[in-house]
This record gives sequence, structure tokens and C-alpha cells, in this order.
Amino acid sequence: MGDTFAGTQEVRVPWKESRPVTERMTFVKRLEQGERMAELCREYGISRKTGYKYLERFRQHGPEGLFDYSRAPIGRPQTTSEAVVKLVLDARRAHPTWGPKKLRAWLTTKQPGVALPATSTMGEVLRRHGLVQPRKRRRTTSPYEAPLTRARAPHDVWCADFKGQFRLGCGKHCYPLTITDRYSRTLLCCEALESTNVDGAMLVFEKVFREHGLPRVIRTDNGVPFASKGLLGLSRLAVRWLRLGVWPERIALGHPEQNGQHERMHLVLKQETTRPASHTLLAQQERFDRFLQEYNHERPHEALEQKTPASLYCPSSRRHPEVLGELDYSLDDLTAKVEDGGNIRLKGPNGERVLVFVSSALRGERVGLREIEHAIWRVTFADVDLGTVDARTRHFEPRSALGTVGADPND
Repeated sequence: MGDTFAGTQEVRVPWKESRPVTERMTFVKRLEQGERMAELCREYGISRKTGYKYLERFRQHGPEGLFDYSRAPIGRPQTTSEAVVKLVLDARRAHPTWGPKKLRAWLTTKQPGVALPATSTMGEVLRRHGLVQPRKRRRTTSPYEAPLTRARAPHDVWCADFKGQFRLGCGKHCYPLTITDRYSRTLLCCEALESTNVDGAMLVFEKVFREHGLPRVIRTDNGVPFASKGLLGLSRLAVRWLRLGVWPERIALGHPEQNGQHERMHLVLKQETTRPASHTLLAQQERFDRFLQEYNHERPHEALEQKTPASLYCPSSRRHPEVLGELDYSLDDLTAKVEDGGNIRLKGPNGERVLVFVSSALRGERVGLREIEHAIWRVTFADVDLGTVDARTRHFEPRSALGTVGADPND
């Protein structure tokens, strides 16, 4: 009972929130023992209507009747129809790696007259039918802050990489070379190769350049055939790009997240084309070709506001030249051809010809030479400052890094 004090009215104590069922049971038992309804209701701070309600529940259902009834509606007028559920399930089975957001965007295009449920509802439908596997939460690495080129239009930046090799049904290995346009996320190429050999990769890039035009920057990791351990990390492939006016941009060592957009595409590629792998290289290439078509023209991308890459893509205005001419150097510069061994010949301090090693990746190419001091020559290739040569000691001092020439064509 409530406490009372002199000169004050009695304080009513309502149901205790922590033990509502126990309080109701005590209330009903006291009624059963003959106490008056009106007095008990005043004591507990409830109306007589509520008191009679609990008494009636107790007499009909026993102690269970004193629990709160569910307030959920008896009917569910917004329940998804069986026809729409089937539509969602069929779409998921046709695209087993797509989530509810992509499925809803795709179905909106394919079934414009159908009232589709919310994305969360579609996710619940997939979960109830066992089509969603819970993912383990992975620890992620913080992004590495690097001055990489920002893509503001198609062909500002291409991303390229070899997806991890896998074994075909015949026992041979397949090395898929993939190239994407960073701005539109268009998959420009997925070529099944037998190795990461530079000659095969160079042929693939030549084909893609002629089909799509030239980008301004190509971003890769530091593996072969994109980079080397030689001068400024230049490889034969990177040298070829520089000849075409394409800047080779490499992510930092140990930071694949700098090319995370491309790596995410690799995950989808692996899920949809290599489990299980085809028996031969040609059969695997057919699967890559079908994937490329769907990825570009049908698969919605959340980062593109559920648009397809093809809807944002256009060919490059920089076309691949039919004939690759010689590089243009300043009229003040001399030129020298890099010999097969990676050496160049230049004038020594007494007018003699001296031989200095520069880079084997540049063999067959012409480099620019400018005398900046007596017998000290600056060596350049295309837009790249390679370093300096001291003709007296025949020592070449390379630059420490590739530099930032061409790093952001939009700035």
C-alpha cells in the first residue's frame, strides 16, 4: 500500500514495471480472497475496468492470461505476394552473387510494371529461403593516403592487374589479365592467358588500346609485367605506355586497397566464372566474355547509383596511332639509342665516346641528353627525368622515384 502522511492524501502506487505479471497475480489473488475491487484498484492506481479485465483473464486462462497480449495486427495487408517472391527468388538464382539492392534495381528495369518490395524486404525473402549466407566480419586496413590520380571522366584512369592464377580442368594454369575504366567501372578486358609474360600482356593492351582508345593513366601494382626492379621500376610494358603518352601509375607496396575497386571486381569475377573452372583455356575465355557482357550492360552498381557501367562509358578521344613515330625532344637536346645491353654512348670530357649503363627496359628506345654541367648529362625518356650521367666516371645516378609527371591530367 502507498505511504500516508499527516495532512496529505494517500499516494497511489501503479503497476511496478519490473514485475508486472507478479503484481497482477497478487492483485487477482487478493480479489479471490474477498477484498473489494474498488479499494484494490485505488491502492494499485488502476481503473476498475482494468481490474475486471485481469480478473476475467485469470478465470479464463489461468496465470498465462495475465501476460500482455501481442499488439501485432492479426492480418498482414503488406505481405509480399507469392508471385513477387518467386520473381525475386528466380532473379537471385540467375544471379547468385547479387544482393537485394542490385536485384531490385535490375528487376525495376526488367519488370517496370511490378510493384517491388523494399530492399530490406527482399533481403528478408532471400534469407528465409536460404539464399543468403552470413558473412564473417573482416578486419580492414585503413586506406593509404597517396597522391594517386583522381578519375573525373572515362579514360582518365584505367586499372589493370592479373587476377590470381587458377588451375583449369585440364590441369593447366590460367592467368586472367583484367583492365577496367576507373570512372565508369567498365570492364574493358578479361583475357585468359597462359602466363604473366610481358609479350602476351603487351599484345592484349595493344588490342584494347585500338578498340577503346588510350587512357591518360594506367594504375597497377608492383608485380611483373607492370614493374621491374630496375631503373624507377620501369618495365618493357611501362616503357611502351610512355611511348604512347600513357602514364604508368603504381600503388604503394603492400597496399592493394589503393586499387580496391578493381580488386572488388576480381572477387565477383572469381565467384561467377571460376567455381568450378572450365576444362580448357578457350572454354574459360567464353565464360569471361559472357561475364564481361553482363557486368557492363546488365549488372547495376551501387557506386553508380544502380546504373550500369555501359551507361556512363564512351570511347576515348585519344586514338592509338597507326604508326608509332619517334619521340620529340627539345632542340637543345641530343639523343642516343639504348643498346641491347641497356647502355648508351655519349661524349666524354675529352670528346671521346663513353659507354654507360642506364636500363635494359629501354633497349631499342631513344633517350634525350642535355649537358647541364661540363661532362654532366641529364637523361630523359618521353616525359620522364631518368637521372644524370657523369661522363668522367661513367656513372649513372638515377632518380629515386618515378615522380609525379602526368599524375593528374585534370589539375
